[in-house]
Amino acid sequence: MSVWDDVVGQREAVETLRSAAEAARGIAAGGDSRGTSMTHAWLVTGPPGSGRSVAARAFAAALACTDPHEVGCGHCHGCTTTLAGTHADIQVIATERVSFRIEDMRPIVSDAQQAPSQGRWRVMLMEDADRMVERTSNVLLKAIEEPPPRTVWLLCAPSPQDLIATIRSRCRTVSLRVPAAEDVAELLVRRDGIDPRIALMAARAAQSHVGVARRLATDPQARERRRAILTVPSRIRGVGDAVLAAADLVELAQAEGKAATEERDAIERAELLRTLGAEGETRLPPAVRSQVKRLEDNQKSRATRAQRDVLDRAMVDLLSLYRDVLVVQLGADVPLVNMDLEAEVRALAGDSTAEQTVQRMDAVGTARTRLAANVAPLLAVEAMMVELRPQAGAARL
Repeated sequence: MSVWDDVVGQREAVETLRSAAEAARGIAAGGDSRGTSMTHAWLVTGPPGSGRSVAARAFAAALACTDPHEVGCGHCHGCTTTLAGTHADIQVIATERVSFRIEDMRPIVSDAQQAPSQGRWRVMLMEDADRMVERTSNVLLKAIEEPPPRTVWLLCAPSPQDLIATIRSRCRTVSLRVPAAEDVAELLVRRDGIDPRIALMAARAAQSHVGVARRLATDPQARERRRAILTVPSRIRGVGDAVLAAADLVELAQAEGKAATEERDAIERAELLRTLGAEGETRLPPAVRSQVKRLEDNQKSRATRAQRDVLDRAMVDLLSLYRDVLVVQLGADVPLVNMDLEAEVRALAGDSTAEQTVQRMDAVGTARTRLAANVAPLLAVEAMMVELRPQAGAARL
């Protein structure tokens, strides 16, 4: 099994990265880097679900691979520890906040200056590089401009435009595309033992997002929650219904975000108090209180991101529903994303026009933009739901 096996539907990108890893092996052995396909900074781009992080990890594993015959063999110590997240020279950088902070970036830049301790390369793999604000990006810029000879930066972002021009101009870009649903389904069957029918349905519902498809395929409750969200438009008859539906959706997002972080928050707090020798204390000293407050702020930011991620996923699902409605209204000969909701899709298509469907898709897109700009979630979702209500003068097909 190769490290590239889980990089689904990205043949051209895999060829590029594999060639670079082979060139990197020659460079590490004393060869000249000039004229090779290897460089010190990479930008892996692609839409959500295309496998940016998976491709970047596979490339990192190939750089750490010790097999003399195959680059990225998948079974040597370098490959297995990289994929497990335990390789000493591979640092994965991620944030659970809304954005990276400057104080988070400075120690990372310092770590990048160190020589590799076990393998040929020190790899700094930065997921969600698009979450850097400009000030934070400028801290990273110098490290990318003047890297040590054995350090490689792998940045992941939806598009090159999500990074400042000075950083993206110093990176080699590898663009990923949305894989075919059939390829994602095949991966779920092969890797996770999912029933082929369920795997294909989940892959289509997730719009080929591998992580979401796996969750839908393995968690019946996730499938039920998604179905409940997609039946909301058919239940909205007026402004009152829209406001109530918005409140329900935001409450659901808050509950899921809390469930995803609550247990971890408690463990982190207990561990901090134990480390500071304040476990079981009812009144904390000022120095301890300040550290607990800092932890609570970080946890609050993490919960906010979790809530936004839930809401954004719900909106992506709604967009898939209206995409299906538009397909029916235009008579396009393409399969539906939500095949299990065909009756609801056709009912919505019969109660509106294609123009109104496009307007509703615009409303969902606007709500996503507002959430990304820190608009209060309830206000953004209420405005969206009001736009999804039936409009006067809808032409029945």
